[in-house]
Parts: sequence; structure tokens; C-alpha cells
Amino acid sequence: MSSRLSISSWSLHRTLGSIFHKLDDRESETGDISLLDLPYRIAEKGIKTLEICHFHFPRIDDDYIDQLRAALDQAGVELYSILIDDWDITHPDDDQRLKELENIENWIDTASKCGASCVRVIAGMTDIGLEDPVDHPVTRQSAQNLDRLSIYAHQKSVHVITENFHKLTKRADTVLAILDQCQENIGLCVDFGNFRGDEKYAEIAAILPRATSVHAKANYPEVGQMERIDFDQCLELTRKFNFFGPYSLIFDSAGSEWNSLAEIQSVVEKYI
Repeated sequence: MSSRLSISSWSLHRTLGSIFHKLDDRESETGDISLLDLPYRIAEKGIKTLEICHFHFPRIDDDYIDQLRAALDQAGVELYSILIDDWDITHPDDDQRLKELENIENWIDTASKCGASCVRVIAGMTDIGLEDPVDHPVTRQSAQNLDRLSIYAHQKSVHVITENFHKLTKRADTVLAILDQCQENIGLCVDFGNFRGDEKYAEIAAILPRATSVHAKANYPEVGQMERIDFDQCLELTRKFNFFGPYSLIFDSAGSEWNSLAEIQSVVEKYI
């Protein structure tokens, strides 16, 4: 890893223009910069590690991937991960679940071609409510399929990580139950913004010891007004648990993306 200061393409989705490319040759809305411009632009800000949401790829042919790799190399930026933001590895229908897994495997292939170190896979979109996640059939299925994808990805020199993201992993105990049932070495991205309510900090603290990366999301309830106390509390937890992976800057509120990210960066840098 070239730098512990990272950024997700999601944090600049308005700047990039089209929020979701379907790879179906439709005309896409253009933004202020293209994905190929992004490595240089973040390197200018002192950020040398990047995560790209799968839907921000306008193309995935070999020529485009070569251009992206060249842009990353020229900027001195590492592609840490591709965030695969679709498909349910716990889908209740067997045939559909197999298709979902195959789609994810296709993106693992793309991640490998791009030189990404990791792919982030959603652990599941099935809501088990308040049921005990330990030895629950859905958490078992999630772990089994994360293992399957990890074995596939390992052959491509890519590491599979998951995240406290979507319905299945909305509670820390479910995240831990899934990881404990995995036979493979599945990484974990901890997103500050995906646990809410009175137990937010306790939930983050419960899973941070397993974290391989962090999505350092700061809340902005009003334009230009960061919830600094909340953000500092989350960051203090990373210090408490000796987190030593990449901090990916996350912003998805109203207001200037670049200006808000600069503020988030200035806070995060104190913890690196």
C-alpha cells in the first residue's frame, strides 16, 4: 500500500458526472472530470490510494483498462479496491444467487486486470432482523459464498473484503458472525456512516479490531457544516484499536465535494 490516505470515487460522483454506468453503450452524462482524470486529480491533493465503485467504469474493455492503469501509474496512485456495489450472495432463489455470484466473479476478473489489490463484496442483502446471527442459515450462506469468491479471487491475485453495508450487516454481531464462519481470510471495511443510533460507537468498536480498511465518512447535516464531534469520536476509536490500514475519505452530502473532502482530509491526517 503506497499511502494510508485514500478516497472512494463515490465521494466525487457529482464531479464524475454519470452516477451509474450500465455498460450498455447509452449516452452518459459527462462531469467536470473523467474517471481517467481522477488519479492525477487526487494525487494533486496528496492522496495516493483510490477505490473505484464498479458503476463508475464507463467501459471495461482491455483498451480502457490499459488507459486506466497508465493513468494510475503516471499519477503514482495505487488502486486499492473496486467496490462491487450490486448483487446478493444471499439471494433466496438458488438460480438467481448463482447468477449474482457469476456477476461478482466477472468484476473480480476486471479488478485483476486493473491491478486492484482488493474487491469489496456486499455480504448480503437479506434482512434477518433481530434474529441471532450465530449459526443462522443466512449468515452461513454469506460466509460460504464469501469463501467461494475469495478462492476465485485468490487465483487472480485479488483479496476479498466485505463491509458493514446493506441489510444483512446492519448490526455488528452479524458482521462478526459472518467473519467467524469464513474459512478464508476475508477482509473488512468499516464504514463510519453505516451504523446509526445510540449504539453507533459501540457497534463500530466491536468490529474495528477486524478492520483492514476504513471508510472515513463525515456527516454534513448542513452544507459546509461537518459533525466534527461525531467524526472525531469515530477516528478516536481507530486510534484506540491501533488501526493501521487505509482511511478512505467518504463524502456524499450537499455542497462542494472537493472543499468538503479537503476538510475531511485535514481531520483524518491527524490520525495517520
